Amino acid sequence: MTVLSQANVAALPARVAVPRYDRGAVTAGILHIGVGNFHRAHQAVYLDDLFNRGAGLEWGLVGAGVRDADAAMRRDLAAQDFLFTVVEQKAEASSARVVGSMIDFLTPGDGRAIAARLADPAIRIASLTITEGGYCIDPATQAFDAAHPDIVADAADLARPRSAFGVLLAALSRRRAAGHAPFTVMSCDNLPGNGDVARNAVAGLADQVDPALAQWVRAHVAFPNGMVDRITPATSDRERALLTKEHGVVDARPVFCEAFRQWVLEDHFSAGRPGLEDAGVQFVADVRPFELMKIRMLNGGHAAIAYPSALLDLHFVHDAMAEPLVARYLDKLLVEEVIPMVPPVPGTRLTDYRTLIEARFANPKIGDTIRRLCLDGSNRQPKFILPTVADALREGSALDGLALVSAFWCRYCAGVTDSGAVIAPNDSDWPRLAARAQAARAEPSAWLGMRDIFGALADQPRYAAAFSAALARIWRDGTRATLAHYVDG
Repeated sequence: MTVLSQANVAALPARVAVPRYDRGAVTAGILHIGVGNFHRAHQAVYLDDLFNRGAGLEWGLVGAGVRDADAAMRRDLAAQDFLFTVVEQKAEASSARVVGSMIDFLTPGDGRAIAARLADPAIRIASLTITEGGYCIDPATQAFDAAHPDIVADAADLARPRSAFGVLLAALSRRRAAGHAPFTVMSCDNLPGNGDVARNAVAGLADQVDPALAQWVRAHVAFPNGMVDRITPATSDRERALLTKEHGVVDARPVFCEAFRQWVLEDHFSAGRPGLEDAGVQFVADVRPFELMKIRMLNGGHAAIAYPSALLDLHFVHDAMAEPLVARYLDKLLVEEVIPMVPPVPGTRLTDYRTLIEARFANPKIGDTIRRLCLDGSNRQPKFILPTVADALREGSALDGLALVSAFWCRYCAGVTDSGAVIAPNDSDWPRLAARAQAARAEPSAWLGMRDIFGALADQPRYAAAFSAALARIWRDGTRATLAHYVDG
């Protein structure tokens, strides 16, 4: 067993891939806010691949976080010289590599220090993985929410920013005042039009602070849209033990993920970019078809199987896919209701993509949990499910399965599985959701009445009727019988 550190890289087992470049020659070019598992299995790996080709060493990563909870991540990574292990899990085998593209990690929660580093002209890209719920947008309308508490606080005191967008704006303001080019803001979160959403947040905050600054942001700062994809579960003691047992590495913060990864990105940057096309990134003029495909089919598919699987007391995602009713539900939903609402994607057959994601979900080596998929439905349903519902209503298309997704979510938030096992809170808005879910058992409109989530969909008779019928059936007949009714319908 070898404890991961720069000094110990040469002593790692030969089967573990290590950086082939001189990490001492890497300089900072990207500051990333939100150093979670997905970022470290995705953007950090693409950069590591580029560096291994002997290119782009001036684009090293500096980690940052605006939450105090990020302090433990920084502590553990700093003890390892910011190295970490990524384990790619194929059904037949796994492989481990040490990633060295991160060279620093700023003190989490210190907004002023992070803004000061971003003001350095050497930093040319500020990237983000702050989750779908971190963008200060109204869930129902997807519009920027200027009344969000973090935005209100940062508008009142931008010198001490609390939110990621306060940090970004404070740094952009300093660069503008100094005559430096702005950095690019590159969202790597699962949001439709993630670059546009990030622009609305930064410029929307600037509107509250200085209209001239807001105009400059909109005119000069690039916010490329991008589609990112790699299934990356949370790390537990299980994964740390597997890494040591199978690969001989002791790492406090390993990342386990699937072998598949994808990044499609608009080629729009304020101050240059690394040559990531040489590492497999696909640069396109318009990312929207790719992101709609991924968000509606993969993320929407995750949401579809999550709640019925939880109600059936299934723990892992591959367990859910091994349950015929769940697998058939997903397949029918995608084929009959989701794919018809996805526009054509260049170079991609949607039926092939459906087959690919179903195989990815079924990979038994990933260890992805149903509970992770159920997390934060109040932010995810309005992004992954409800826009497809709205399109289906406009097109007069089938939506019973889509209504069933939200009905299963409602039933889950009632707090017990079909067997009576207690479901621990799993959403930032859990108390309200739990109360509404209980009320909806007798009156489904109590759930659809959450206007901040469902918006005008609650006023659509066809959707309200489908949701009400689905929820009533779940409570009356149970999850298994409800799934059977849909797939055999």
